[in-house]
This record gives sequence, structure tokens and C-alpha cells, in this order.
Amino acid sequence: MSVHCCAEHARKEGLFERFISPWLVHGACSLPPITEQRQKIVPLAEGVVVEFGMGSGLNMPFYDREKVEKLIGIDPGLALMNKAKSVAQTMPFDVDLHVVGAEELPLEDDSVDTVVVTYSFCTIPDNAAAVREARRVLKPAGRLLFSEHGASDRPSTEKWQNRLDPLWGKIAGGCHLNRNVETLLRDEGFLFEQLEKKRMSGVPGVLGFNYRGIARPR
Repeated sequence: MSVHCCAEHARKEGLFERFISPWLVHGACSLPPITEQRQKIVPLAEGVVVEFGMGSGLNMPFYDREKVEKLIGIDPGLALMNKAKSVAQTMPFDVDLHVVGAEELPLEDDSVDTVVVTYSFCTIPDNAAAVREARRVLKPAGRLLFSEHGASDRPSTEKWQNRLDPLWGKIAGGCHLNRNVETLLRDEGFLFEQLEKKRMSGVPGVLGFNYRGIARPR
């Protein structure tokens, strides 16, 4: 395992971001309904894998050890990535961690077999740039695997998401409630092999509408 810390791209963190927010994010993202979604999508990754929003490494136990050649973790949060280090050391394949945003990947064109994004599009400041980077680094036959919460298909719920979004972002590490993952991926040149959209059971409606699927560059 190797760790690269790119200070010029790492998120600037105050006391809240360093000592409180990582525990809140880790706790929320490890809830059983979200863990269940991770277990459905992460094992499909293969070859050289890039994970956007590596965070504290919650996805790592679910990778298929027989299919993954190398895992490259991307996250701008140094505090969360420090948590991922200990998990990475237990993996049987090479894990390379980069403290950097997904909008500017330190990777060559057409160099990756799989991009994995789980519960991270909600926090990436420039989602469109991140998706374009995914297209750039994916091989022509590569796949984007995703599971994300976002804009509900119920107008009444989406209205509340829009109302609560500014406040929610301030207390939840920049998370947005109302991003439409399907539209984002289509607009940036991806086609869907699989797409499931439904509310997760046991999660409040404004947080629980989930997009899960497989997409390929068009």
C-alpha cells in the first residue's frame, strides 16, 4: 500500500472537519440500509479500480479479492483517509490512496477498468467534472459502478429536499440531498447497463431515494 498526500488539492479542514465530521460521516455511511447497497454493487468491480470518495474505507471489505488487481482510493479529506489506511493494510491487493478531489485525477487516460462511486456524488463540489474524469480514465470497455442517494422521484419529497439542502450541507460535510444522479451521468456521456431507482427502507424520504447501477462511457 502507498499513500499520496497532495496538499494543494486536499480539502482544507477546520476543527469540526478534522475531529467531529469524520465520525458523523462514518457513522451515517455505515448504517445497515446503506451497507446493504454497498454489498450489492462493490463486488462487481474488477481489474484496476478507482474509488471516488474512499472516505474511511467502508467499501474495501466488499471487493472481490479474486477480481481486483489494484485499488486506487480518491478522497480530499485527510482525516477520513487516515481511517482508511488501517483497512487498506488488510487487503490482499495493492491499495494506493490519494488525498485529492475526483475532479482532477492523477491518472493516465484509458488506464482503469472500473470506477466505483458510492454515496460520494452528493459531496463532490463539481460533479460534472468528476464524471468527465471518470470517462477519461476508464478504458473503452470500462464500467462505472454507482450507488448514491439523491433527488426523489416524488415531487413532494423533492420539494422538501430542495428546502432542506442548504442547511443539511452545513452539518453533513457538504452533502447535497437533491442531486439527480441519472441525469448527471447521462449528460456527461454515460449509458446505463443497469439502473435501479427506489427509496431505501428504514431511511427518511429526503435522504433515502437511491440510485444504483452500472454505466459505460458512450
